Amino acid sequence: MDRFLLVFLPVAAIAHALHWSPLAVFFLAGLAIIPLAGEIGRSTERLAGLLGAGAGGLLNATFGNAAELIIALTALHRGLYGVVKASLTGSIIGNVLLVLGGAMLVGGLRRERQRFERSAAAASSTLLALATVGLVVPAIFHSVARSAVNASQVTPSQGAGLEHSLSLQIAIVLFVAYILNLVFSLGTHRHWYVGSAHTAERPPGRRGIVRAVLTLAIATALTAWMSELLVGTVDEASRALGLTQVFVGVIVVAIIGNAAEHSSAILAAVRDEMDLTLHIAVGSSLQIALFVAPVLIFASYAMPHGPMDLHFTTFEVLSVGIAMLIVNLVAQDGESNWLEGALMLAVYAILGLAFYFLP
Repeated sequence: MDRFLLVFLPVAAIAHALHWSPLAVFFLAGLAIIPLAGEIGRSTERLAGLLGAGAGGLLNATFGNAAELIIALTALHRGLYGVVKASLTGSIIGNVLLVLGGAMLVGGLRRERQRFERSAAAASSTLLALATVGLVVPAIFHSVARSAVNASQVTPSQGAGLEHSLSLQIAIVLFVAYILNLVFSLGTHRHWYVGSAHTAERPPGRRGIVRAVLTLAIATALTAWMSELLVGTVDEASRALGLTQVFVGVIVVAIIGNAAEHSSAILAAVRDEMDLTLHIAVGSSLQIALFVAPVLIFASYAMPHGPMDLHFTTFEVLSVGIAMLIVNLVAQDGESNWLEGALMLAVYAILGLAFYFLP
């Protein structure tokens, strides 16, 4: 369905080679990433079906947010740490409010209510709420460290060093929590997630595996290339549009990276597969918080601009907290309707407007 957008891949390359306006290159590269992210998702799902539930589930969990990770790593290499953090925030609230809200709205239009496995949804939403602690604590610590610097108790460089050390340790804890979540969802409590299965387990075929791996490799390489063009023009594009880098990261870049999840979750909801819908939306947010964010912290130590910390702005932390509260409320009764979806989209619109007007 999204493959017709692949036409923007050569157009974006030509636009970059001919030095078109940064705004044009930015949007063309962004449109090209959407189908590439879809190909990564489809290739991963095919491999999951060929390799079986165990290895397939691990593969799905690892590559579920490959496009977002590639974009963030590219921005990280360029030292655009603000864009990286904003894209993480945008991916979390986008998956929870935009993707899940849109899916509930569309899926519920022809039905009085849609039901899902309450235990699995509650477990995932609770894990997501706990993962938010990894964003809240560094923000609180930053305020305390700044007060200590102002009181001349520590030097600015010592304060920054403490924040980086804390962020690294928190990243390690979050990554361990991600491993435990895999053990929980793929092992000890796998029966809770039966309704979320994408494919049926079947004997692996060498030809099918090779084809899926090649497609995955090519799509990943092309996504990295387009991400380089996208991130390379984000400064000029945001200025041309009169937008802040935070808004571009939270809304624009996050929507581009999550485009594949948008379509998959909505199609699943239309088929009344709400377990799969929640698995896609909430599971993707969990991957961002517990896997992508720690990996970016680890990778930043090898980057030319030095390590990144987990200090998000107050409004970013507040937005993630609001999204976590809402998904917990929605997951409590094990069912949804179109009005809940519409209200979740309304909350996303309110947050988007606030980021737009944020100085």
